[in-house]
Amino acid sequence: MDLRKLKKLIDLVEGSSITELEINDAEEKVRIVKHGGAISPHAHATTLPFAAPAMAAATAPAISQADELALPEGDVVKAPMVGTFYRASGPSASPFVEVGSAVKAGDTLCIIEAMKLLNEIDADHAGTVLAILVENGEPVEYGEPLFVIG
Repeated sequence: MDLRKLKKLIDLVEGSSITELEINDAEEKVRIVKHGGAISPHAHATTLPFAAPAMAAATAPAISQADELALPEGDVVKAPMVGTFYRASGPSASPFVEVGSAVKAGDTLCIIEAMKLLNEIDADHAGTVLAILVENGEPVEYGEPLFVIG
């Protein structure tokens, strides 16, 4: 399923009084459930072998308020989609950024693999990378904090 369509479905559930939405077609099944204001998208696709990490990301614990307070002050770069987080362009390549790296607006911070597409995540503004909040190869969910840039 196209990530833009999935995002629209999540927004639809979030902005309405419905608590659950399930869509099935020949190859894909998407189920979005709202629990007490939080949305958990569950995806399963019979032809896509990477659906399991996406489902694992949906069940990953959110960062608590105490964890957020422990973060360095700065702008938080959040995941724009569900996928797998990669710090480098390949297994043997060096990471795009490290803690302490100076970045300019438009510099690539990481890659999120979603539906076999590699999406570069760029810095919105110039600054210094103060924290990297996700481990390489870990699944991430929409809106999950990835970096703190100050």
